Amino acid sequence: MGKLLLTITICVVTLISKAQNASVEKTIFGIQVGVVGIWFYNESKLANSIALRSEIGLESNFEEYTEATFYLAPVIALEPKWYYNLKKRNSKGKDTSWNSGNFVSIEINYVPDWIVIPFKYPNWVPHYSYQISIIPTWGIRRNIGNHFNYEAGLGIGWEYIFKKDDYPYNLNTGSFIAINLHLRIGYRF
Repeated sequence: MGKLLLTITICVVTLISKAQNASVEKTIFGIQVGVVGIWFYNESKLANSIALRSEIGLESNFEEYTEATFYLAPVIALEPKWYYNLKKRNSKGKDTSWNSGNFVSIEINYVPDWIVIPFKYPNWVPHYSYQISIIPTWGIRRNIGNHFNYEAGLGIGWEYIFKKDDYPYNLNTGSFIAINLHLRIGYRF
């Protein structure tokens, strides 16, 4: 009877340990860089396969009103992520640590007009407008060693560019289709 109880206890502990490994991390802090910017982020666990990502960063954009100009502007984002394949990856012995898996998310970005850093000066007049976007996104995240990771995603959604009366140029304001195509390399603290 004692051997049977010991065997059952070991099996239950093993199953519980495996189930815990197939969950998102409680919290992750890091920095990511990509072709179009730099972001500081935090992912916090909401449920076993759902995390809430919050980030602040600088994103680049392109405008062509008076001259072709690239610029950096701040961005604040919230993104609930559902890591839908953690259990499957874990059962195959693949890495699921630090939220390494495939995800579906809804990225909500707010780009304020607090400060704009132009890359064409002195003829550039800041006429950047603040905007908000909501983009459903599919993506992957994988680890490279202990602290590095990469993330790629693709989504299509909606953005709204707000009109400002003090701009010297006619800007395209209103609702538009927005595309989220990103490839980032990051470092986890």
